Amino acid sequence: MALKQLSLIFMLFSLGVDATIFTLQNKCRNAIWPGILTGAGKPQLLDGGFQLKPGHAINITAPKGWFGRFWGRIGCTFDISGKGKCITGDCGGKLKCVGAGGEPPASLAEFTLDSPEGDFYDVSLVDGYNLPVSIVPFGGSGQCTAVKCRSDLNRNCPAGLELRNIKGRVVGCKSACMAFNRPEYCCTGDFNSPKKCEPSSYSKVFKDSCPMAYSYAYDDETSTFACKGADYLISFC
Repeated sequence: MALKQLSLIFMLFSLGVDATIFTLQNKCRNAIWPGILTGAGKPQLLDGGFQLKPGHAINITAPKGWFGRFWGRIGCTFDISGKGKCITGDCGGKLKCVGAGGEPPASLAEFTLDSPEGDFYDVSLVDGYNLPVSIVPFGGSGQCTAVKCRSDLNRNCPAGLELRNIKGRVVGCKSACMAFNRPEYCCTGDFNSPKKCEPSSYSKVFKDSCPMAYSYAYDDETSTFACKGADYLISFC
C-alpha cells in the first residue's frame, strides 16, 4: 500500500468515533481472503469474508462492545455464487463465512472491545499457524502494545505438525492439540488448568518464533494486551 493511502487511514483514526475501526492490510505477495468470526449476539462484519488483493487495505467499522476474531485464508477459489475452497483457513467452502470459524491451522487476531479495562486483543497460534499477522493500535490510551508475529513458522514447523499442499509444500503448521488430540496438548480433562497444562516442546517452538503470540491455551501472561479507545491496523505477512 502506498504511503499516502496509509497516511489517510491513520488520519481517519484521529477523527474520533464511537465505534472502532479495524484496518485489514494485505502485505502478502498473493491475494488473501480474510475471514471474520463475530461473537454471539453481535453483528457480523462484512458478512464474515471477502477477498483482499496484495498491497490493498480495507476499513471495517465495529460497533461498541464487539468481540471476535480475524484470520487470513490462502489459496482460495470461489465461483460466482461464492462457493469454493481455501487451502488454509477455510470456513465451510464459502466466500462469506457468516458465523463460521476458520478451519485450523490459522493464525488469529482476536479482540474483545470496550471492557472496563479497555479493549483486550491478542495474536493466537492456539489453532495453529498459516500466515504472519500483526496488530498495531492507533489513537488509544494505556500501554497499547503492537503485537507482531512476523516469523514464517511454516519454515520451522515441528515434524508431525506440517500441513502440506498437493505439491508437498508446507502451507500451515498445526497445533499439537490438532495433530495428536491428546489432553496434555489440548489442556482438557485432567490437564484443564494452568498448573497442570504446561508448555510443550511443540508450543515452545511456536513461542520462540512469535514471542508475543499465544502458543497454547494458558499462555496468558505474555500474550494478552489492552488499550483504551484505539483503532487497529491488522496486517497479514
